[in-house]
Amino acid sequence: MLYAIGDIHGELRKLDDLLKRLPLQADDRLIFLGDYIDRGPDSAGVVSRLLDLSRRVDCIFLLGNHESMLLDFLGFRGPAWFGGDAFLLNGGDRTLASYGYFSSPDPKPETFDLPPAHERFYRDLVPFHLEGDYAFVHAGLGERTLQTGDLAFALRRSRPEDLLWSRSTAELPHNLGVTIVYGHTPSSDFQVRRNEPFSLGIDTGAVYGGTLTAIRLPDEKLYQVG
Repeated sequence: MLYAIGDIHGELRKLDDLLKRLPLQADDRLIFLGDYIDRGPDSAGVVSRLLDLSRRVDCIFLLGNHESMLLDFLGFRGPAWFGGDAFLLNGGDRTLASYGYFSSPDPKPETFDLPPAHERFYRDLVPFHLEGDYAFVHAGLGERTLQTGDLAFALRRSRPEDLLWSRSTAELPHNLGVTIVYGHTPSSDFQVRRNEPFSLGIDTGAVYGGTLTAIRLPDEKLYQVG
């Protein structure tokens, strides 16, 4: 079975509670949709927990826009790493605090080093994942690609801005032959966004007082903790 997990945003307690609830079997796979960090109380702790989990369970970790902003803020360069100028305005200060950034004698992005295992984690995050009847992305796809009928083309031609930041395209109808499972945009009532067969949105606002959600596929059973 597959389990997709929505945006965690530093909520380590909710992550631990959710992992305890999942009835994981030896051949299950966990797919995390990005935004592990920012706004919540323990971003560094979340990444450490995910690294430990990945040693025991098959995990796939997607890149979220908040990880993209962190890497750009710290001076990493790549087509998917941008937005660092907005990092602190989007809760990045709490991530930096969890790494002891502000306790250093002269806190500067260019002189701050992440723990090596954490740096590898961030640098290895992937933009999307395909499995079975599902395409997993953090935010959405390029709007002009949705009616091409060619999923590989749609993913290849979607810009990092679409995959990481889009707030509209994941809910649009398409003919790509899969259900898009995404995070990034919680609904106003913090419920799962269902627009089947086109998409499922599972960011349920964990850092805003909502729940942290996992969805098991293909039976779409929900596991949630508040």
